[in-house]
Amino acid sequence: MSRAFAAVDLGATSGRVIVGRVADGLLRTTHLARFGNDPVRTRDGLHWNVLELYRQLLLGLAAAERDAPGEIASVGIDSWAVDYGLMRGGRLLGMPFHYRDARNEAGVAAVHDIVGPADLYQRNGLQHLPFNTLFQLAAEGDLLGMADRMLLIPDLLTYWLTGAEVAERTNASTTGLLDPGTREWDVRLAEELGIPSRILPPLVDPGTTLGALDPAAALSVGRALEVVAVGSHDTASAVVAIPNPGGQFAYISCGTWGLVGLELDRPVLTEDARLANFTNEGGVDGRTRFLHNVMGLWLLSESLRHWEPGATDAQRSSLLSELLEQAGRVRGPVPVFDADDSVFLPPGDIPGRIRAWCRQHEQPVPQGRDEIVRSIVESLAAAFATTVEQAAVLADVEIHVIHIVGGGAQNTLLCQATANRTGLPVVAGPVEATAMGNLLVQARAAGEVAPDLGELRAVVARSAPVARYAPERTG
Repeated sequence: MSRAFAAVDLGATSGRVIVGRVADGLLRTTHLARFGNDPVRTRDGLHWNVLELYRQLLLGLAAAERDAPGEIASVGIDSWAVDYGLMRGGRLLGMPFHYRDARNEAGVAAVHDIVGPADLYQRNGLQHLPFNTLFQLAAEGDLLGMADRMLLIPDLLTYWLTGAEVAERTNASTTGLLDPGTREWDVRLAEELGIPSRILPPLVDPGTTLGALDPAAALSVGRALEVVAVGSHDTASAVVAIPNPGGQFAYISCGTWGLVGLELDRPVLTEDARLANFTNEGGVDGRTRFLHNVMGLWLLSESLRHWEPGATDAQRSSLLSELLEQAGRVRGPVPVFDADDSVFLPPGDIPGRIRAWCRQHEQPVPQGRDEIVRSIVESLAAAFATTVEQAAVLADVEIHVIHIVGGGAQNTLLCQATANRTGLPVVAGPVEATAMGNLLVQARAAGEVAPDLGELRAVVARSAPVARYAPERTG
């Protein structure tokens, strides 16, 4: 029997542990655990509950070991980007802040007082987002001077598992402190911004073996599994699992955020790219993920939380299915709002903000829940279409197909609206692209699949069902 691999995939709202095997050219997966990821607000702000995530991670790996005793070759961890823990002497100095915390505004001003936006883009190639890691670090105050290490969320969990203090490159590229050309830390930039370079850990590439579980973790899991670095930024792993072995494509990794862009051989650092707010992030095998962040399914999930605050995840999922069906029956135009407007970034009353945005911009105001949901879907599709078109122009490439992966691949209304608004065919799936990319990088490191990235995608294309959407004439 082929060896098994365990993917720990942590999203901004939930986490999962998935086990996979490659056999006969196919990747077969089994879900062993799923758990919530709920932030905690304290007097000083909004934080991630990383201790609970670590506990759930261990429980999930223990379930995986029980399911396939002695067969799991390695574990890989991926998560959302930018957030981190500050360490001193191997101890966490405080619970990591959530990227939606309001403290980031002061950090943006502090950084731009030293390095202006245009110069900063030439140094790091990142889209301006107020929660980029370097802005968060600039807002840390005295705690930054106490720290001797910064570990991004998947690297922090890896440290607790193995003791390895490293930074995996795809996630490090989201900090704003990595040179997009050399893919090394820009130590000079860090020091200019008052960020001590001592906190930047050694960099590693996806596929690097980081060590076995330490005795305490091994006792919880049942065995001292090996931990392997994967594309620890979840979008980097998701792009590995685009079911397109060759050719130029656009992708939308659609979950809480909609990451819309292209995979390129080199970064695009033009002034036009900066003004369009495109980012250059690291991909597996040294590729560049040239993309723009769109607000994504957060608009739907947070609307549901506002409408049904006491509902369980399962109840909200059922309600969303009903609302999408109702939204599909809405006839006539609905308002299309700017899904990138920062007013939609904080948690809270998203439906009320959509109505207020429409009033302020002299657009019809959506009334019922069905109209609001249809308005969100059409606004996301419009933002996706604009971003794909901009990406193609900025990178000077021709796009013939769009791949939607992640949770958004299940949203048939959104997939069809995206095809309609782009005029391009959409291939939707796999839903678990991030976990599949994570597993395939581990399998490749173990010699279970060929080393070429195209072959990893061929495995996905053979393994995962997809849905295809052709553009429809509307109006």
